[in-house]
Amino acid sequence: MSRITKAISAVFKILRNPWLLNHVLQQPEIWKDHVFKKYHIEEGLGVISPEELFGSEKEFNLNLFTFLDGGSLVTDIVLLKSLASTFENCSYFEIGTWRGESLSNVADVAEVCYSLNLSDNEMREMGVGEDYIRLQAFFSRDLKNVHHLKGNSKNFDFSSLNRKFDLIFIDGSHHYDDVKHDTIQVFKHLIHDKSVVVWHDYGDTPEHIRYEVFAGILDGLTPEFQPFLYHVAHTKSAVYIPKKLKTSKLETPVYPESFYKVDIKYQKIEK
Repeated sequence: MSRITKAISAVFKILRNPWLLNHVLQQPEIWKDHVFKKYHIEEGLGVISPEELFGSEKEFNLNLFTFLDGGSLVTDIVLLKSLASTFENCSYFEIGTWRGESLSNVADVAEVCYSLNLSDNEMREMGVGEDYIRLQAFFSRDLKNVHHLKGNSKNFDFSSLNRKFDLIFIDGSHHYDDVKHDTIQVFKHLIHDKSVVVWHDYGDTPEHIRYEVFAGILDGLTPEFQPFLYHVAHTKSAVYIPKKLKTSKLETPVYPESFYKVDIKYQKIEK
């Protein structure tokens, strides 16, 4: 079958099944092409090493990590906790809670934490099962310095918080429109001149960019913020840090110039 025949066949399939268009638009190459044509960025953000942020041979400690589906990497949570510790009396805001692993770890070093997550009823209306709903904020729900807000970031009034935050973690829906919207709202209402913003799942892995999320980040930012975007090595996270940092280019497979030493302790949860 020729390319022209395949193209015509594809068009007729989309006309018969319009939902296929969403599938096409979510293809990685579509978003990679969007980023390249609009921003002339072909190889992703400049990569910064943890050493650039925190110095060499720094020790990190997490109070818990489950290694279960849907959460962040160990290195992503290490990044959040370490960034929070650089602020005196850190104020932290997070979109997307899940089991509350990141919240629980950041709450160790932050003065106050806010989290925005869908309400139980909205999740039920979306067809989310009760087992999933029951696990929301499992590790953070009883922490005294954490405020759990219920709402959808698509229509939540961020200005109603009436405060700025030192560290913000955007980890809600990872579809383009949602990433763009959350980014716009965060930078419009929640940042001050020294705020740091972290986006989870900028990468599918630490070595491969998730271009739909990347496009949402870039399109959600005005040009003055874009030069201060970075990818933190060993993580799936992109960060906004309002200063120029030394970067390198992401080349895959990555040649490991540094590593983490990990000590693991297993602990049973008391019921």
